[in-house]
Amino acid sequence: MTVMSYDVNRRRVIAVAAELFARNGYHGTGIAELGRAAGLGRGALYHYIGSKEAVLYAISKDQVDSMNAAAEEVLDSGLPADELLREMARVLVRNISDHRSEWAVFFREYQALTGERRDAVVAARERYEGYWRQALDQGVRSGVLRPTPRLLVKGMLGMLNYTYLWFTPDGDLSPEELADLFLDALIDGIRR
Repeated sequence: MTVMSYDVNRRRVIAVAAELFARNGYHGTGIAELGRAAGLGRGALYHYIGSKEAVLYAISKDQVDSMNAAAEEVLDSGLPADELLREMARVLVRNISDHRSEWAVFFREYQALTGERRDAVVAARERYEGYWRQALDQGVRSGVLRPTPRLLVKGMLGMLNYTYLWFTPDGDLSPEELADLFLDALIDGIRR
């Protein structure tokens, strides 16, 4: 088996696991059920995921790492601070819209991770929050935004993150349009 086919199969197993964990919960999904849904026996399944916790870790960490990379790219773009926040929101809501199952698993189940895996996911999540704080701080330094409490980042992200519960991309608004509506309300509230 080539490395490429291993990676493709592993991503497929992780996607199947995300769907099952989102629907039934991490603790409500057994390895046998995951194997059946992925069309793999127990040995082949463990070959791709190692353990049930390892697949939960992959689902959770992959999404947060993806958002950290996107936030770094946006922060390096040279956009004005209010546009940085807007673009970060657009990217986040689009990612949540495109990966609803993975985000449902992340938000509901990452606490089931233990030890270093949990620590790594929490650290990655905190790093992401830090990028939002950087964008807000840049807005304050540039005089576009007024100073805000540190907890505002958690509130902003909560507003955007929980779209996984109710937003459907085939509705009246695109993910980007929804992010813009949220950011218009937020930025107008903190504009200097």
